[in-house]
Amino acid sequence: MTVEETYLGGCFVITPKVFEDERGYFFESFNKNVFEKEAGIVADFVQDNQSKSSKGVLRGLHFQKGAYAQAKLVQVIKGKVLDVCVDIREGSPTFGKHYSLILDDQNRQQLYVPRGFAHGFVVLEDHTIFSYKCDNFYNKESEGGIIYNDENLQIDWSFPKDKLIISEKDLILPTFKTLEI
Repeated sequence: MTVEETYLGGCFVITPKVFEDERGYFFESFNKNVFEKEAGIVADFVQDNQSKSSKGVLRGLHFQKGAYAQAKLVQVIKGKVLDVCVDIREGSPTFGKHYSLILDDQNRQQLYVPRGFAHGFVVLEDHTIFSYKCDNFYNKESEGGIIYNDENLQIDWSFPKDKLIISEKDLILPTFKTLEI
């Protein structure tokens, strides 16, 4: 397993070592010792979530505030997504910057999204199964979000805007400039 930090401090791309043969494949999807040694991440994951989505579904950009802030380890079990995270840590040198990468069931990469980041993804293949581990429990009152097409963030979702499938809730999220963290 290799762990590489992105240009957004504390955000890491994890690439597992995959063992394949005629029976299929095997890899470690999480190893606490590697996270601590290679990235300095002390993770105590307490909740696992999974979603299944059709091509064109955009989920995000979401985060949890205050005492319910969450770090996430995200991956695709089946299918393909463009995964995006945005640094919303006030005072951070990369505040307002975003990072994106393709996660799929072929590269099997994961993204570690630290606390203080908004996160979202757009599904690029039908029947995609997305999984994420969280280091804090979900709390509805602590939900936050940023509208996916915020002009200040200039995220290229690499998907035709007229084909996106977005929840009503996500369509009314605030802009980055009006964000309350």
